[in-house]
Amino acid sequence: MVRGRLRRMLVPLAGSMLLLLAGCGDSTKKHPQSYLRDNKGPAARTIENLINPVFVVAGVVFVLVLGGCLFVALKFRARDEDDFDDMPAQIHGNMKAEVGWTIGPAVILLFVGIGTVATIFNLAKPPKKDAVRVQVYGQQWWWQYRYDLNGDGKYDDIITANDLVIPAGRQVALRIKSNDVIHSWWAPKLNGKKDAVPGRTHPLTIEADNPGTFIGQCTEYCGLSHANMRVKVVAMTEGRFAAWTNRQRKLFKNPVDPLAQAGWQVFVGQCTTCHRINGLTDPSKAPPGAPPDASTAKFKYPKVVNQVSGVAPNLTHFASRSTFAGAMFNLRNDTPRCDALGEDWAQTDKGWNECVNRVDLEAWLRNPPAVKPMAPGLTMSPNSRGMPNLNLNELQIDQLVAFLQTLK
Repeated sequence: MVRGRLRRMLVPLAGSMLLLLAGCGDSTKKHPQSYLRDNKGPAARTIENLINPVFVVAGVVFVLVLGGCLFVALKFRARDEDDFDDMPAQIHGNMKAEVGWTIGPAVILLFVGIGTVATIFNLAKPPKKDAVRVQVYGQQWWWQYRYDLNGDGKYDDIITANDLVIPAGRQVALRIKSNDVIHSWWAPKLNGKKDAVPGRTHPLTIEADNPGTFIGQCTEYCGLSHANMRVKVVAMTEGRFAAWTNRQRKLFKNPVDPLAQAGWQVFVGQCTTCHRINGLTDPSKAPPGAPPDASTAKFKYPKVVNQVSGVAPNLTHFASRSTFAGAMFNLRNDTPRCDALGEDWAQTDKGWNECVNRVDLEAWLRNPPAVKPMAPGLTMSPNSRGMPNLNLNELQIDQLVAFLQTLK
């Protein structure tokens, strides 16, 4: 009988310990989205300074309450059949006990409440005047980032997707919105989460102490590919960030390579209904014998007029990014050499050929719904919620990959 009771006690205890151990791990490598330690920004540390003492208090309360329950259950358990008919001594009306277990929790909640309110006001401070200002749009299932670098409030100086590039050691003021359903933007190493709600703008200030990469996630269920709507923040030195912004503001340059030129034609014919490339020109309307780069010619190529930015990511500098398809796939292979190239990884043919994740990129172009859940039956409608299968052949895919390489 004793062994049976012991077994009944040990099985739930062992299960609880296994659940606890499942949450343990290396937060910097295997679990980059952990927010319990090794935070990389002032806002995240402010949250951690609240969470840690609250967890300690919650742990003490947990031990006391569960310990009390076990003590009462063991001390006053029925030891024989006659005990089932006897009630233990009652303490109802004991003034000291009742006041104690009323005031005790109230005092604990008071201190937790004061710390929580102070943290909320600390995080709500307006960003500094020199903060980088970025408008964030959540969309099924990727993030768009629009930069206002000249302070005119228009957020049109740079339009990119998937990788949020910021300068380290400087505040970044985000204005978070949604183009469709409710999303939630969260980079746990830098700050808490903030919802993206249609028709509303929610501010969030982030700052990275040092250059690095910080992974996050959409944390509000938003459809079939909610789990594949990822966040990636890339922090750079001020110098590298300035070079990145200068390069991102350059317009499209017509490709020279014949394979890329063929991909240019495929892109204009198949992709411009949804995607935009700033300064894109129409290769089919170029005069005979015209040089591939309109900037060196005496005429200008006609601009493509049927681009509809907002439905899909802006691809002006696609090859400068490290991810694609809502950051679900790495565009740059995850190797030490390729990581060391940073944002310049695709600036040379050698860097692109060695580091591009061609397998996933081609699979995405071949049949996007097959590799990322979207909206069956609606992918070709005006209410498209994902990239449709364009039924490209293998030659067209090779041509498009060659064209995308030129978007540096």
